[in-house]
Amino acid sequence: MTAKTFLLSHYSYSPPKNSNFRPRNFSFHSFYYTNGMGRGPFRYGEGLVKRNSNSNSNSWKVWADVKSKPFKITESLKIDDPISDVSLKKKEDDEGDNLLIGLPWWEEFPKRWIIVLLCFSAFLLCNMDRVNMSIAILPMASEFHWSPTTVGLIQSSFFWGYLLTQIAGGIWADTVGGKAVLGFGVVWWSVATVLTPIAAKLGLPFLFVVRAFMGIGEGVAMPAMNNILSKWVPISERSRSLALVYSGMYLGSVTGLAFSPLLIHKFGWPSVFFSFGSLGTVWFAVWLSKAYSSPLDDPRLRPDEKNFILSSSVSTEPVKSIPWKLILSKPPVWALIVSHFCHNWGTFIILTWMPTYYHQVLKFNLTESGLFAILPWLTMAISANIGGWIADSLVRRGVSVTVVRKVMQTIGFLGPAFFLTQLSHVNSPAMAVLCMACSQGSDAFSQSGLYSNHQDIAPRYSGVLLGLSNTAGVLAGVFGTAATGYILQHGSWDDVFKVSVGLYLVGTAIWNAFSTGEKIID
Repeated sequence: MTAKTFLLSHYSYSPPKNSNFRPRNFSFHSFYYTNGMGRGPFRYGEGLVKRNSNSNSNSWKVWADVKSKPFKITESLKIDDPISDVSLKKKEDDEGDNLLIGLPWWEEFPKRWIIVLLCFSAFLLCNMDRVNMSIAILPMASEFHWSPTTVGLIQSSFFWGYLLTQIAGGIWADTVGGKAVLGFGVVWWSVATVLTPIAAKLGLPFLFVVRAFMGIGEGVAMPAMNNILSKWVPISERSRSLALVYSGMYLGSVTGLAFSPLLIHKFGWPSVFFSFGSLGTVWFAVWLSKAYSSPLDDPRLRPDEKNFILSSSVSTEPVKSIPWKLILSKPPVWALIVSHFCHNWGTFIILTWMPTYYHQVLKFNLTESGLFAILPWLTMAISANIGGWIADSLVRRGVSVTVVRKVMQTIGFLGPAFFLTQLSHVNSPAMAVLCMACSQGSDAFSQSGLYSNHQDIAPRYSGVLLGLSNTAGVLAGVFGTAATGYILQHGSWDDVFKVSVGLYLVGTAIWNAFSTGEKIID
């Protein structure tokens, strides 16, 4: 019989009222004991059940006279004179993981959070590989004599592929599994990153194709991640896990913007693509050995953690077809799609045009503009994780998921709207930069709002649903970025911010009127 491992001090017996229970002698075998500093040797001995003298309740405890004789584990707990109706309950921590004794820390670390950290690192690489072009394009344009129009086409070619795989990536992830799709995406965009310098030297058509291919790879990342986390992460940990993963994107932008100039200065612009792209192979090797699409697929997952995950998980039945008519008939789905559009319009404009705003309005030089452009990304990374912990804490305390999602997304809409309206009233560059940072910091609360909602309302189809809403979000970025150039040509920065604020207010109204945190599609 398999031996059981537990702490003796965690067990007590309370006999039924009016029972004729009396203390009984018993023997036990195969116990670990602990002194708080680690696991002790195996012992055996005799024990006695005694009444708790410090309590007025009718409770009894197990006491043992432990001897020092070594003993091999061959049996589980054995009671010579069994007591009827005695149940020994194992103590569990507040996260649902059973208390384990003597295991190395890396084996006790929850596997679901290993999956989250791997997704975080994938998104870190995602934005590192995306933003490096924004720095490398400067020496590339000088070397190949590209006009500003050509530079704009090169930058936008990424979105040609990115738009193609949003919905397709969601369908693929929901039917095949998130592990294969996310692994494919990282390998695909890493190869495209490495091939970028070669394509640039071959000619513009080759470069356009390679950048579009990179967009294809990165387009499947968000749907695949959403699918795999919907199976691995319980609802009580959903907000902070997604916040951590999305903060990988923000930190990836910081890392890319910080290290690209250093690499270009020392080794030349091709080194950025070769070094960043090669990191994907390292990630993929770890992903293959550690990741699984579902807890049910992982043979090394501890039973206690598997039970904890599955107790609040979605149906494990495979997705064979997508109920498009049902999905598109639900008002919360459309609230998610429209709100994603409204959110990304303002977000893309601020992040894309921010260096230009710093340079034209605040009169920063190009170096200062690039440096201060990093600040909002850092603020978003911090705020996203703070918002995730707040949201999960509210859910654990009994606040409904619907209320939590509405509150967090309202902050994500009204916070940026407020701080953008203040830009026309500030008189110093420092205050303007502070308003920008606060705007994006409050925007990051959206990670615990609409970005967590896909798994709430349709967990089995979360990949497809994210593909739908993110398609709207990408279109908002494309149209918003182009519209900003037109507005600036015929108006001012105040007009740009007014459009963003208006869409934030529309998104707030629609989100609070039609969104929900309850599952509406099974």
